[in-house]
Amino acid sequence: YGVMLAYTPLHYMLFKSNGPRFNALVMTSGNMADEPIAADNAEAFEKLSGIADFFLLHDRNIYMRVDDAIARVGSGKTRLLRRSRGYTPNTIMIGEETKDILACGAELKSAFCLTKNSHAIMSQHIGDLENLHAMEFFKETLKNLKNTFRAEPKIIAHDMHPDYLSTRFAFEYANAESIPRQMVVPVQHHHAHIASVMAEHGLNKSVIGIAFDGTGAGLDGTLWGGEFFITDRRHFERKAHFECVALPGGKAAIKEPWRMALSYLKTTFNDGAASEAKRITGSVGEKKTTAILKMIDARLNTPLTSSAGRLFDAVSSLIGLCDTLTFEAEAAIELENTARRAKHKDEKPYAYSLSVQPDAPMRIDFRPLIRKIMLDLKSGVDKESIALRFHVTLADVILDISTRLRTESRINDVALSGGVFQNSLLSGLAQAKLSSAGFNVWLNEQVPANDGGVALGQAIVAWESVKKYFC
Repeated sequence: YGVMLAYTPLHYMLFKSNGPRFNALVMTSGNMADEPIAADNAEAFEKLSGIADFFLLHDRNIYMRVDDAIARVGSGKTRLLRRSRGYTPNTIMIGEETKDILACGAELKSAFCLTKNSHAIMSQHIGDLENLHAMEFFKETLKNLKNTFRAEPKIIAHDMHPDYLSTRFAFEYANAESIPRQMVVPVQHHHAHIASVMAEHGLNKSVIGIAFDGTGAGLDGTLWGGEFFITDRRHFERKAHFECVALPGGKAAIKEPWRMALSYLKTTFNDGAASEAKRITGSVGEKKTTAILKMIDARLNTPLTSSAGRLFDAVSSLIGLCDTLTFEAEAAIELENTARRAKHKDEKPYAYSLSVQPDAPMRIDFRPLIRKIMLDLKSGVDKESIALRFHVTLADVILDISTRLRTESRINDVALSGGVFQNSLLSGLAQAKLSSAGFNVWLNEQVPANDGGVALGQAIVAWESVKKYFC
């Protein structure tokens, strides 16, 4: 991720010891993937003996597990990618007195939010809520912060996805505390993203909200992730979105970007998809390629998604950067890094088309982009140029739709959020284009743009939804 200075006496002892001399140390958290940090010596021995060669033990117990925070500094701004040690439990002023609220967050990069008076209290980074250990850490942290701030939540906010452990916990907590049903508030995932930006910057009027991420439950039964809203702190209207494509295999497509590449090829070339997928077939095998194309044809285990993150995955695979993830967002990171190596920084955007119909959201169709990328590959255009043109295209889409929505609504504030905007190349291009066009542009700073900041937005939307009962 980056670098950090020694910040404990033990770190200094490692560098100053009479034994081996180190100029630098590579350090990572003491935990298995997707599990919380091991909190005592016995747990470390039990879980990490198959990984670690040596153990350096300590006679001080860990009272509360806290990961290191991660921040990116640029253009005079510090933007958190992970809000944890050093930033929690510092509060965020939300500009209005509220009742005590618990917002349970999402599933990945979990963090919850409590409110007390006019303060929002974000938990430290919990991790992905996908197993019992992570859920127990969530509960342990909640108990600690409730006691610290004397918070007794009477309003509960949660994601709309019914299968998230955070959603299930919200209902369990409400039942255990006898919290009335009208005080348990579902919040649409991407609305929460935009509301988190509004809360940070004290934005009380409507904004153009642009949320780009992996996936989140939509109101129409599809998985959203490339969204343009007109929104305030309580309501939102979906005004435009990426055209939906198949997510073949559901969650499996998130870990295997070649599936999304096939999905976009099928959408673009239909029966010609197999001939366009020769590189992918050579990488993963004809049997898998044929099976996925048939799965898409039959609409078998292929939910529809408008995800911007999955479009990044598709393009990364199409140009031969990443077919299978070894860590989260690897394909998108490779695509960004490749774009940064382009020789010519003034690449022009690819084409895309826009479907505009009365009383329906605009749909952004990337089939022209996919066709031209495939032609560029056959013509020998280098990957770096293709990757940069792709980023420039998305920045142009952001400006195009924002300009159309400003004409319609007279709103000049644009809020950008969602994990895709951790891509500093895309966010920088979009911010520059929007600012040059006279927009006021707002991004997350104190909480992550990824799902680690969703709980702040949930808390704000929930309060706007129920405060009528208290006024």
